[in-house]
Amino acid sequence: MTAMESVARTTPQAVIKPFNVWRIREDFPILRQKVHGKPLVYLDNAATAQKPQVVIDTINRYYSTENSNIHRGVHFLSEQATAVYEDARAKVGHFINAPETREIIYVRSTTEGINLVAQSYGRTFIKEGDEIVISAMEHHSNIVPWQILCGQVGATLRVVPINHDGEFWVDEYEKLLSDRTKFVSVAHVSNALGTINPVREIIDMAHRRDIPVMVDGAQAAPHMKVDVQDLDCDFYAFSGHKLFGPTGIGILFGKAEFLEAMPPYQGGGDMISLVTFEKTHYNVLPYKFEAGTPNIAGGIGLGAAIDYLSGIGLEAVAVHEQELMDYATEAISGIKGLRIIGTAKEKASVLSFVLDGVHAHDIGTILDQEGIAIRAGHHCAMPVMQRFGVPATARASFTFYNTQEEVDSLVVAIHKVIELFG
Repeated sequence: MTAMESVARTTPQAVIKPFNVWRIREDFPILRQKVHGKPLVYLDNAATAQKPQVVIDTINRYYSTENSNIHRGVHFLSEQATAVYEDARAKVGHFINAPETREIIYVRSTTEGINLVAQSYGRTFIKEGDEIVISAMEHHSNIVPWQILCGQVGATLRVVPINHDGEFWVDEYEKLLSDRTKFVSVAHVSNALGTINPVREIIDMAHRRDIPVMVDGAQAAPHMKVDVQDLDCDFYAFSGHKLFGPTGIGILFGKAEFLEAMPPYQGGGDMISLVTFEKTHYNVLPYKFEAGTPNIAGGIGLGAAIDYLSGIGLEAVAVHEQELMDYATEAISGIKGLRIIGTAKEKASVLSFVLDGVHAHDIGTILDQEGIAIRAGHHCAMPVMQRFGVPATARASFTFYNTQEEVDSLVVAIHKVIELFG
């Protein structure tokens, strides 16, 4: 039995039935606190999600009873830590249906995963005159690394436009694909608009021309089932902290055939099998890309977060979040002077909006006084703001522990903003 098969047998599936949001909220200690004397309404989940007690306890247990460096020790603590850390890797592989555990690379974040691919795959296989295709709705983390690469190798960055609803323009994408196109990198879900992109179609169209595709899954993995085999993506990255796990840990999935052909991203301990002053032999996958002591507690904590989310069931999560999004969209759509930015037919749990005559930062500040945490700004997606002609938006982002009552509180607070600014 492989490690992933073992995890498949032990990972809980949909044990919380029926879906009970009030029961689930009890698992998140931070949600019980007050902010400025008001109950906390946390609607900034696209930036980072809160952590259930089991994740906090798992990290605490590691530091209290298992703390040791991994892979290189022969003593009891090192062997225990290594086993739990690698078990978490297998859980990640099962979570996204990766064919092999060795295709799961631990990184710090989605950002580092994209940079790894840009610098390792990109500098090796993309040359002067080649083209890289991204979309106009990307997070800066899926723009800047490719701009850097283009500057290094003389390639050109091409951008797929989005329509007035904030949807990926598939027809224009097809026109951009050519013999010069050597790589495509797109978001699964937009962090600024909530748009769910047709990534399977995007990948299929690229693969018909033998073009590799990377998917930024930071906003997708916490909200929907991700199956990298079904998508047939060549690379997929996501972050632990948005998936109810610790900060400083992320995942890069890559097909083994690509990872084997790519040089290491960084050099150091654990990514080598032999070092002499004349030559270094690199370690096998996945360790070739994991130089130095990793975020061991982060990896173990991510494993606990995946267990927790799997226990609730992503299908139940998706249903609850869709109901919440529908409720919130209808509730704020009737507010005079409010405009929703991003009205795609397929959306995840992001609701960005602007108010006539009120800057997004002022909205965020006033809502904070009501105990409501949202994000205000350009959301590391400045081209999106330029596309819609706004300097910034206020963004409420939801997850499975949010409630309709919290949406009601948001609506009341927005009316207070309007009253204050006349």
